[in-house]
Amino acid sequence: MVDILLMLLLAIAIDLALGEPPHFIHPVVWLGKVTSFLEKGGHDKPHVFQFLYGTGMVLITVALFTAPVYFLLFYLKDISFPVYVAIGALLLKTTFSLEELRRAALRVKRFLIEDKLAKARFELRALVSRDTKDLPKPLLVSAAVESVAEGTVDSFVAPLFYCLLFGIPGAMAYRVVNTLDAMVGYHGKYEYLGKFASRLDDILNFIPARLTAGLLVLAAFLSRRDRRAAWRVALSEHTKTESLNAGWPIAAVAGALNVQLDKAGHYRLGKPAVPLVPETISASLQLMQITASAWVLICLITGVIYHVATA
Repeated sequence: MVDILLMLLLAIAIDLALGEPPHFIHPVVWLGKVTSFLEKGGHDKPHVFQFLYGTGMVLITVALFTAPVYFLLFYLKDISFPVYVAIGALLLKTTFSLEELRRAALRVKRFLIEDKLAKARFELRALVSRDTKDLPKPLLVSAAVESVAEGTVDSFVAPLFYCLLFGIPGAMAYRVVNTLDAMVGYHGKYEYLGKFASRLDDILNFIPARLTAGLLVLAAFLSRRDRRAAWRVALSEHTKTESLNAGWPIAAVAGALNVQLDKAGHYRLGKPAVPLVPETISASLQLMQITASAWVLICLITGVIYHVATA
């Protein structure tokens, strides 16, 4: 467990200092290419075939990206501990992207402040799947804040959760499933092809989403925001989203900031006590950073307790 904790601290340092690795060596980029190639064989087929093909695609892709990680680290551990930790940290870093999420949200905020709505809409496409071309300024703010809330789960809390349970391969397996869900886990032409990826992602995020909501309530308390509303809205309104899990962190942030987060035609979470302005994005990022810090501290304490108990 000590080695995992060292990798975790080094991975976070890499994320804060360097952000994302170049695209040509980023495993998630290669994952996207593999998925785009594999999915071609599952279209225009009967629904049962699409579902079975999509299931196989998920299982094969998870194995393809996690097995090499497992065997590489298993080999390096007996060769050189410093190299083992360094490579493990680099691999773990590719499973989360807290700093890039922060930078992307701040780019949207900057364009909104400058009233460059077209650029803000374009930048927002990197954060959300919804159509942004006609969104007014308040809904652009809402989309960015919602993305920060959701990203706190799948871009940080969940990968580290599975790292604690199953090591670096566990974090990598989660990232594979979450990326597959983002690429093919939608309705429409992916209704059956992406169903297994979508449902598996729901299962994997079930605990992390609720854990993140609790941490966001704690973050609201530590930042002197409305912790009671964060808790109340998370409990009462998390079911309004189509996603089984996304409503928890989004509702918690809406309550903490006393804003109404609105995905037009889908849901409204919270009450519009405070207007949505570009600075709301910074407020959501503050909650995200406090949540991430608290989660890292919990991971470290859990790891130390486990190490002492098993020593």
